[in-house]
Amino acid sequence: MSISSWFKWNEPYHRFTQKNPTDMVVETLMMELSWQIKQAEKMQREREDEYRRIKTGVDYSWLVSHPQHSYDVTPGERLEFEEACSKIHPSYCGPVVLRFRQLIDEYEPEVQEVVQLFRFVLQDTIGRMKEDQETRKLIRQWSNKRTVSQSMMTFKSRVRIYPFSSNIKTVSEDVEQSFVSARRVWSMPEFKTIKDF
Repeated sequence: MSISSWFKWNEPYHRFTQKNPTDMVVETLMMELSWQIKQAEKMQREREDEYRRIKTGVDYSWLVSHPQHSYDVTPGERLEFEEACSKIHPSYCGPVVLRFRQLIDEYEPEVQEVVQLFRFVLQDTIGRMKEDQETRKLIRQWSNKRTVSQSMMTFKSRVRIYPFSSNIKTVSEDVEQSFVSARRVWSMPEFKTIKDF
């Protein structure tokens, strides 16, 4: 048996494969939710211990053993959150985390309220994303119209018609010239290009 088979050097290394950005957003936001739930549980236990300490006047916190994780998101809520997180564009992931942390710091919520705050931040972000997309769409339409109108303005500024110029051919001149020579018949005024540049 060779040493390379022990270390699996012959197998391709798949550890650093690229993940789908949507999956990364979902994982990041769900990890943030579970972390904030754990932190809220810890803060809630500390508040309860402090309350008992003040009420009894004795510190028994070293005797009390708390469960590691008492609150868990229901499977229905988890699916709802994962679906909402999958709608969030990767560029909004960082602002979602920051906004969620700001609300946690501001309100110092109970464990159950953390889930409600997370839901609020997700819904707010999805609404803001839709507004941003509409704004970008309107800006794109406006810039396209502006580009077309600017190209028309440049076209208008390059081509000028002089209707009262003495060298414009008229229908009567066309008729007269057709008899005199076999030149082309002029049916419209002559366009001249003035080069201002």
